[in-house]
Amino acid sequence: MLKLDFHPSGRHFLQIPGPSPVPDRILRAMSYPTIDHRGPEFGALGRKVLTDIKKIFKTEQPVVIYPASGTGAWEAALSNTLSPGDHVLMFETGHFATLWKKMAENLGLRPEFIGLPGTEGWRRGVQPDMIEARLRADTGHGIKAVCVVHNETSTGVTSDIAAVRRAIDAAGHPALLLVDTISGLGSADYRHDEWGVDVTVSGSQKGLMLPPGISFNAVSAKALEASRHAKLPRAFWGWQEIIEANKNGYWPYTPNTNLLYGLSEALDMILEEGLDNVFARHQRLAEAARRAVRAWGLEIQCQDPAVYSPVLTGVVMPQGVDADAVRKRIYERFDMSLGQALGKIRGTMFRIGHLGDCNDLTLMATLAGCEMGLQLSGVNLAGSGVVAAMDYLAKAQDTPALKAAA
Repeated sequence: MLKLDFHPSGRHFLQIPGPSPVPDRILRAMSYPTIDHRGPEFGALGRKVLTDIKKIFKTEQPVVIYPASGTGAWEAALSNTLSPGDHVLMFETGHFATLWKKMAENLGLRPEFIGLPGTEGWRRGVQPDMIEARLRADTGHGIKAVCVVHNETSTGVTSDIAAVRRAIDAAGHPALLLVDTISGLGSADYRHDEWGVDVTVSGSQKGLMLPPGISFNAVSAKALEASRHAKLPRAFWGWQEIIEANKNGYWPYTPNTNLLYGLSEALDMILEEGLDNVFARHQRLAEAARRAVRAWGLEIQCQDPAVYSPVLTGVVMPQGVDADAVRKRIYERFDMSLGQALGKIRGTMFRIGHLGDCNDLTLMATLAGCEMGLQLSGVNLAGSGVVAAMDYLAKAQDTPALKAAA
């Protein structure tokens, strides 16, 4: 009988940009006995998570929770607000922006994909000026929505959503703003209400530190009004019935009870640390990772420092080096998983995830595994990224989280 052993001694280092490691505290919460999803105990749980999740999105508006992956929430955002044949403007920043555009096509929408040429758009963020110019040219207001990715997980770019909102307003255009922050929520600053987003899409398996299986739509009043006239078919994804049931902490179908226990615990952990402290921790670890990459003499996938992601860092390999072969060597030798490059940049770089349940020592172990793996793969390094990151982390002790603990 064939035996597959994927559990060697020590813990596996899951350093992909999601799913991220699930803390023991959340795993324990998910192990609670399953309860009646129509009973009073569940209603209390539902009301708690529906209240607390708004704090993470920074919204006073409804947040719809689905028992689905982030892909499901993509579909929910489109199907609740649009009608067959609607023209939507989407901006190419990487693999996930591309997948969302393909979904729009499959739903019978007419996506217009704009962006920087070639692979340049996969190294920079959304360009608000391009969106503004396109919307100004749409004098008949045929474009019904603008769809952008906040944190593009395939490239390590976090776009300026507030600037996108300003561009739409400057054009005087009524298009809805739909934003994917599946990998950004809970790791990078995000403000649904303040930034004027109409639908925000997110998921559980990134900054929220949960397994995959929960996704979200944060919904503005303008989006809710649009949903009353939208003609794309929807049943499971429909907002109105869910929001109505949510008023008492319930869902119109069987929700994923034990994942909601985990979500409740995850929200407690984030709010206990404080959102600003969580963001500062992610920024600090991301800067350490980037200093390591520079010390190695390698390129960072994102070429604009203004939009570096606090969630992950893309490490570009020298010409002729297969990034997937390097990843494979690191996995086999050090039991560490790194993110592969996707789409049109496949094989050119790997991605280091530093999000969710991550701290200084987690990152240092990750960078040590990367450095040893690069050396074993014959990559000529300019210096030690481990030392560069360690020096930075030892000196950068003025984050709010560390001050509070002092």
